[in-house]
Amino acid sequence: MITEHLVINIIIILTLAWFLGRVFARFGLPAVMGELLAGLILGPPLLGIVTSSEPIELIAEFGIFFLMFHSGLEMDPKEAVEHMWPSVAVALGGFVLPFILGFFTCWFFGGSVYQSLFVGMGLSITAIAVQARILHDMQIQNTTIGHIIIGAAIVDDILALVALSILLSLAESGEFQAIHILLVVLKVVAFFAVTIFIGQFIIPKIIRKLNDREAKTFTFALISALVIGYLAEKAGLHMIIGAFLAGQFVRKEIIDKGFYEKINDRFYSLSYGFMAPIFFVSLSFHLHFQWKWHLILFTLAITFIAIIGKLIGCGAGAYIYGHKFWGSAIIGCGMNGRGAVEMVVAAVVIKLSDKLISSNTITEPLLTQDQFSALICMAFITTIIAPLSLKWTVKKYCTYDENAQFCSLWEKSRKD
Repeated sequence: MITEHLVINIIIILTLAWFLGRVFARFGLPAVMGELLAGLILGPPLLGIVTSSEPIELIAEFGIFFLMFHSGLEMDPKEAVEHMWPSVAVALGGFVLPFILGFFTCWFFGGSVYQSLFVGMGLSITAIAVQARILHDMQIQNTTIGHIIIGAAIVDDILALVALSILLSLAESGEFQAIHILLVVLKVVAFFAVTIFIGQFIIPKIIRKLNDREAKTFTFALISALVIGYLAEKAGLHMIIGAFLAGQFVRKEIIDKGFYEKINDRFYSLSYGFMAPIFFVSLSFHLHFQWKWHLILFTLAITFIAIIGKLIGCGAGAYIYGHKFWGSAIIGCGMNGRGAVEMVVAAVVIKLSDKLISSNTITEPLLTQDQFSALICMAFITTIIAPLSLKWTVKKYCTYDENAQFCSLWEKSRKD
């Protein structure tokens, strides 16, 4: 329900997010950093003027949904397919290494086996929406490296969500169930099979018969995104994966350039102009921290491990496929942002933990409150660091090779 209080909160959020985003952009930094700072100032971490509420969270969820659909709409699907295997290699390196390092770090700090597994998985996640926004701000989303980062982020999140499903089942039943793992994998395979069928045979037949009168194509594109997003959720994946794929399919079928630009502009305004800033502001609302030395040290340790794990793991995957040192470093830095998925996963684990403890199935939590707080802080810090490190590595790369594909695009983003 739209209330006076909600309207005032949205006005405050959008005004400060827009202002700080412009300030950061003037200094050559991604606008998303200004939006995150706006959340820190307005939210519980500092002034507490605006707090999280169900309507704001709903708008924020739609924000990342439309942002990912727009990202799929912008990126060339042929380019994405061409860079599929480098993306898989980057994702595997960026998932496995942080997972292992995170497990042993948590175990070193006294965590149980389950706690260490869930912390390790938390470190292995890459937030697709965060990466898409950063790449868009720098205008390098349609480069080879941009395609690899987004493709790898999608594969990374699929691996993380499948691993989450397996670990939750293991914690709930207390034993390894091969049949459950098989069912999880089959659901993911079925999702992609159904999605490809819809994208190849249903969307083309309908979209080619539509014109732009009364925004019918926009409505159909919206329906396509929601349907495929819903199917992703039913498969145990996140809806934003479905939104991105829907954007790819819709783009492939829009042949007329003017037609495409109209649809693209509408979704750009809806996401980047309204809902996405609310999402990035709301991310900062979840930041809670207590000044306890053990917690501070644990947070610093897993943040360091998270950054190094992604940088080395993803960078190694890129290096295997022929990218030089600075190109691999760009990909490693580009994969380092966390965010929404991280918080959703941590919240799901805490919820199941409380349920199992109340039923006496387990005696210690799957994730302690301190570990939860450390993961949220780590997600926030890496989200702040990602655009800074990405900008620095791009600058270094362009110093050595100013004719690189994305250098002119990045220079253009600095002048706009």
